[in-house]
Amino acid sequence: MASNDIRKEYTNGELTVVWKPGKCIHSGICVKTLPKVYRPNDKPWIQPENSNTRELQDQISKCPSAALTYYMNAQ
Repeated sequence: MASNDIRKEYTNGELTVVWKPGKCIHSGICVKTLPKVYRPNDKPWIQPENSNTRELQDQISKCPSAALTYYMNAQ
């Protein structure tokens, strides 16, 4: 798998955050907007359980590279 094809998924139960590190331009908007979720010094570095679905959707929509996307989980 090429590095641009790598994708990681993290869920809060209702929503799943998809991160594609090969697309990331490290603008830092995610960390600045939701520091309780995006914690670059922790593993895993994305902790969506620390926020609600609306906040996650709003933040992900601001990702300039589209390295962060999401999908809603089946309920």
